Amino acid sequence: MDTVHQPDVTTWHFARGTASVATMVGFAVEHGVPVDRMLAGTGLSAAGLADPDAQITAETELTVVRTLLREVGAVPALGAEVGRRYRISTFGIFGYACITSPNLGEAIALALRYYRLGFAFCIPVVEVGDSGVVARIHNDTVPADVREFLTDRDVVAMYQVTSDLLGGPLDLTRVEFDHPAGDRADRMAEIFGVRPQFDARYTSFALDRAQLAQPLPQSNPATWAACIAQCQDLIRKRSTRTGIAAEVRDRLLPTSGAAGFAVPPTFDRLAHDLNVSPRTLRRHLDAAGTSYRALLDEVRHTLAEEMLSGTSLSVDDVAVRLGYAEATPFIHAFKRWTGTTPAAYRRGARP
Repeated sequence: MDTVHQPDVTTWHFARGTASVATMVGFAVEHGVPVDRMLAGTGLSAAGLADPDAQITAETELTVVRTLLREVGAVPALGAEVGRRYRISTFGIFGYACITSPNLGEAIALALRYYRLGFAFCIPVVEVGDSGVVARIHNDTVPADVREFLTDRDVVAMYQVTSDLLGGPLDLTRVEFDHPAGDRADRMAEIFGVRPQFDARYTSFALDRAQLAQPLPQSNPATWAACIAQCQDLIRKRSTRTGIAAEVRDRLLPTSGAAGFAVPPTFDRLAHDLNVSPRTLRRHLDAAGTSYRALLDEVRHTLAEEMLSGTSLSVDDVAVRLGYAEATPFIHAFKRWTGTTPAAYRRGARP
């Protein structure tokens, strides 16, 4: 039976650090573009890019992407060349958590669990089956004017970082892109070690399943555990909501005394309650680096852990109280949030 692994987010509208912007700015500077020009319209400064605690919205990074395309768009295979600049060190403690994982499979699972600590705009869904591992890259919500660049950048960055984990090139069996080859075919073949197919139905890449069990050369159980704890702290800090995001999250929480919500309030209902239009609410949430779906997931995650650790409700009952029609989608969501099943979480949470 195939196993499907999904990231902890379903959209690119999440807050992020500045390391990705710094990487793109560094590339542009090498091609003669001043830092100030690259940061125009973002409110960022050169000094701010070096702040490890700085947070920006995805829209701010998109502004830099569009400037990069305008200033150095003539560089052949631009997305691939920029993607090559993303190394495991670009991702800070998140990267160290991955590189100290026991094996490649665990590193991929961890990367998906804490996906919002990265910088990607494309969302990978990884399917593991008897015939191999396929990562399908979902890019349909990425703005059309930057979609090809960001698809190339993100896929090459995924390949580069995974190769860093292994200490050598990842052995791919297939690479496909859903856009034309343009000027990138030869360079992509050189990078991946296999010639990609272009104009495919989906963007995806595949590898042999046996590679998932490959031990990582820098695996270290103690460091891995410490890094995971720090990743969890970062997620909690980034999930601290203020302003409109906090209001939406509060309204998604059940009223006092209620054990969950059989049907969560709809997005339109929330907009009505907050006296704004759905379009305005969506724009404000985008600016806050979040979305209705992400906030609903946060609330469901919190309530699920509370009910699993503090009540004797069955998994089916917990699913219903969180607004799921049945247990299966809840179990999949809980594994995406925590990396484990509700039943396993309950066993570990109880003395």
